[in-house]
Amino acid sequence: MVARDEPPDPPTYRGWKPELYAEALALRRSGSPVGEIAERLRVSKSTAYLWTRHLPLDPEVVSRRRRVAQRARSDAQWAAHRAARDAARAEGVAAAAGWVRRLDRRELLLVGAAIYWCEGGKAKPWRPHDCRITFVNSDPLLVGLFLRFLDAVEVPPDDRRFRVSIHETADAAAAVRWWAARVGVPAERFQRTTIKKHRPRTTRKNVGAGYRGCLTVYVVGGSRLYWRIEGIMKGMSNEDPPLDR
Repeated sequence: MVARDEPPDPPTYRGWKPELYAEALALRRSGSPVGEIAERLRVSKSTAYLWTRHLPLDPEVVSRRRRVAQRARSDAQWAAHRAARDAARAEGVAAAAGWVRRLDRRELLLVGAAIYWCEGGKAKPWRPHDCRITFVNSDPLLVGLFLRFLDAVEVPPDDRRFRVSIHETADAAAAVRWWAARVGVPAERFQRTTIKKHRPRTTRKNVGAGYRGCLTVYVVGGSRLYWRIEGIMKGMSNEDPPLDR
């Protein structure tokens, strides 16, 4: 008898094809189950089993193939739903964008103050007079909206400073060029890039070619603008006093 972990003698019956036998072994070593080998080579399952029974599958390979197969079945099952969802999303986004059309100056001041209060630096109780304008974000749409706000409050371009913060594993120079193109400022005018140290224990999702770090927009001498933003937020957050009855 042939041991399970030893290759059997090659078949010798008339009409057999050595190339099929060799291909069966190659498929098995790559993780193919017996049924798949039989189907691809157009031989019986018993033949495929006899040819490859000395090559047990690696459990990790089996598990990986099952996950791939399950993903393929899921994609096939949900493909129509996802396509409909994506189409509905695109339609909804276009409709909302069309409804906004163009912000007037008052609307832009309100929106700009709100996004700064969410994403910008603010004075702290222990530093009540630290009223610098420092806006940090990784979303180019939000950065562009904030720059439009600075235009609306007439902050001169020469009073704006830009700096990229990015992990050391990314292409910092390319990120600076990318942001410079988005804000319409030469890359040479950007301040020195802040490099974040990589922590191997941290599982980061913001990796790959699409990762370009965060952009910091700093306004020189922005204290009065800070006061104005603070006042806008106070005005928007205060409720109307109740009417006397």
